[in-house]
Amino acid sequence: MRRFLRRFGVVMVAGLALSACGGGGAPQQQGGKMPPPDVGVVTVNAITAPVSRELVGRLYPTRSADVRARVAGVLQKRVYTEGSDVAAGQLLFQIDPAPLKAALDAQQANLAAALATAANDHVAAERARAIAAKNLISKTDLDNAQAAERTSAAAVKQAQANVELARINLGYANVTAPIAGRASQQQVTEGALVGQGDTTLLTTVQQIDPIYVYFQDAVGDLQALRGTAAASASAKANLVLLGDDGAPLGAQGTLDFSDKAVDPATGAVEMRGILPNPGHNLLPGMFVRVRATFGERAGVFRVPQAAVQRDPGGAFVWVVGGDDKAVQKHVELGAQQGSDWLVNSGLANGDRVIVSGVQRVQPGAAVKPTPWAADAASDAAQAH
Repeated sequence: MRRFLRRFGVVMVAGLALSACGGGGAPQQQGGKMPPPDVGVVTVNAITAPVSRELVGRLYPTRSADVRARVAGVLQKRVYTEGSDVAAGQLLFQIDPAPLKAALDAQQANLAAALATAANDHVAAERARAIAAKNLISKTDLDNAQAAERTSAAAVKQAQANVELARINLGYANVTAPIAGRASQQQVTEGALVGQGDTTLLTTVQQIDPIYVYFQDAVGDLQALRGTAAASASAKANLVLLGDDGAPLGAQGTLDFSDKAVDPATGAVEMRGILPNPGHNLLPGMFVRVRATFGERAGVFRVPQAAVQRDPGGAFVWVVGGDDKAVQKHVELGAQQGSDWLVNSGLANGDRVIVSGVQRVQPGAAVKPTPWAADAASDAAQAH
């Protein structure tokens, strides 16, 4: 038993000796201190950046016209292809013209009768005037003859107007597109009686090139954006639509309307932009993301979102000082652009802003800075 205890004591002493030599412990700096934490940093410098904001909008046609039956009749046929682009004045529908043609013929006959009556009354009036010059007719008979002449002349004008109206109604039997655009599906089938008592809707034509996008922004945010970009903002803000991946959709447009009143229900201001749409890829009713750029601002710093922290004093970032020690700097944030913040003030050219490893940073503590790359950080996050 004593021999066993002596051997156990020798083993314990040897283990303590190895442990003292550091063979089995965690790495430590001289003096027993932990090494400074690794942090990823980006070096920032002042830039001139666009002042923009991303919002949600909805597309609307620039012009929309209802195509309606303007005369009563039976719809004979649809001429256009539903969903196709049509030109202004292009024939879309035909209404049975036979009754309208008969009405025109009747009015033309009435006009011929009125012309004949007017000719006869004119001859009678001329005869009465000639006789009256010789004092062979009473003044009353002369007045009656001249009144009949005037009445028949007015009847001719009325008959001419009726003929023109009948001709217009006959023209309405050919229903044409009032504007150029894309014609939707027909609302009434062939053989239906249209225009009887009301103007029957036949289809709708919408102009979608260019196309409108309507969106709203909170009045406070809008005023801040315009104030930030006031020095360099153009008369009209530039707009671009973004896809789900953030890539631009189509060409750039401009802001062409901004309401002067605030919606009391939402506290927002409605705005409208106009964008070219030659390929007709943008359709009315679609919800889209809109990036509105109101101008540019100089002297701002672009900082990744991951670097920005908050405390009761506001937003701040950690900066690596010249002695590789962490320094806290409160900043004034501007607009958000993609995965970055624009910092209006609080930083200086050449500042090394800590982006990764901020959870291990202590004020005034030493850090080990290494360049930070967004792609590498994304890969590391996905790996975990």
